[in-house]
Amino acid sequence: YTSHGRGISAAVPEKDRADGDGKRMKKLRFRDIIFVASMLFGMFFGAGNLIFPASMGQLAGSNMWQAAAGFLITGVGLPLLGVAALGISREESLLELSSRVGKRYGLFFTCALYLAIGPFLAIPRCATVSFTVGVERILPSEMQTIALVVFSAAFFAATLFFSLRPGEILTWVGKVLNPLFLCLLGVLVIRAVISPMGEISEIPASGAYESAAFFTGMLEGYNTMDVLAGLAFGIVVVDVIRSLGVKEPAEVAGNTVKAGAFSALLMAVIYVLVTVVGAQSRGVFPAAANGGEALAQIAEYYFGGAGAVILAATVAVACLKTAVGLITSCGETFVKIFPGGPSYHFWAVSFCILSFLVANLGLDAIIAFSMPVLMFLYPLAVALILLTLFGRFFKDDRRVLRWTIGFTAAGAVFDFLRALPAGLKDALHLEALIQAASGVLPFSEQGFGWVCPALAGLLIGLAVHFASEKKRK
Repeated sequence: YTSHGRGISAAVPEKDRADGDGKRMKKLRFRDIIFVASMLFGMFFGAGNLIFPASMGQLAGSNMWQAAAGFLITGVGLPLLGVAALGISREESLLELSSRVGKRYGLFFTCALYLAIGPFLAIPRCATVSFTVGVERILPSEMQTIALVVFSAAFFAATLFFSLRPGEILTWVGKVLNPLFLCLLGVLVIRAVISPMGEISEIPASGAYESAAFFTGMLEGYNTMDVLAGLAFGIVVVDVIRSLGVKEPAEVAGNTVKAGAFSALLMAVIYVLVTVVGAQSRGVFPAAANGGEALAQIAEYYFGGAGAVILAATVAVACLKTAVGLITSCGETFVKIFPGGPSYHFWAVSFCILSFLVANLGLDAIIAFSMPVLMFLYPLAVALILLTLFGRFFKDDRRVLRWTIGFTAAGAVFDFLRALPAGLKDALHLEALIQAASGVLPFSEQGFGWVCPALAGLLIGLAVHFASEKKRK
């Protein structure tokens, strides 16, 4: 597959598009569902997805099962609902879907989402994860700053090279490197499960995982960014299913869910196993600063220097593939959003340069600053997905959408402020405002202060809708 949507028709054999009588297919065969499931998994799962369950396992300790349950909701379940929502909506892009709320909101949300999964957060994270898992551990601390500059420059030079020449490289890398990465991960996980470093039940939970492991796991699932990616790339899945002959929205969504069941199962198994391995590693290692460092420690413990090098090389190339896909996707999206603006080449070069600058803040800083952004964008994405899935109950009335999204955004602003780094909150004197919001908004302490405002907005919107319907009758 290609995550930026090129070559979808070419990826589907002609014989798979029609039956023997030349009629369009109405339902996918099992092998077609597996094809779509494989593509879904490849789109959602990258090397960066491993660092968060590993870190979560280390911190959650004996509470890892509650944390993993929360993580799977936001890291697996919601992304698949996002893809299904696009299938049901019949829209051709995220811009069209979000513009149901309003044209200006659609432009804002689409740009914000692609910049988040692009040059501001996800793409720089690809470089820093590769660096953390590999290069950082073999260099003294005084050399790591310059080493990150050199490594990220080489990483984004390679990313730009392939992004300006999209073609078979993504397919080749996806078919060869993803399986290689999963095989290596499988060997590591199996070895760790067979010879655990410690007993999970004896590992104490730390931080927020002590008292609120489930909700903290849900917030950790935000870091995968897969709900945002599901909305951004979901149209690729829908296009593939339609190209296989399925046209009815209900059938498109149904087949997406079927394929998603296979994809979700594999993702969930990997997430849980990596969480288990992370928790067990606390029997030998203290909690690492981030999941990339934790994975590197685990690989080196079981396989020595050779294992660490192989893991680092595989993660680096897997991250390179992901970065190329994201650069290409973001570049093509911005060309479509601004048809009279700069060319694709301009966007690709600009995004690579911006990603390089952000990457040199380091993985810890990127994770720290990504959380506030995700605390704002995720509620908007979840609200849009659910409103799309259940839109038939209120005829996709724009008033319902606007009331719900408006109240959701208002609540999400306070979650955004709460998630800011402590130093920045102190500098902006936000503590009093945050405490006041916590007293008014339920679930603020758990990071879900947006839920009640969203429900209030939904109820108001529905009341306006049904009152209008009653007047018409």
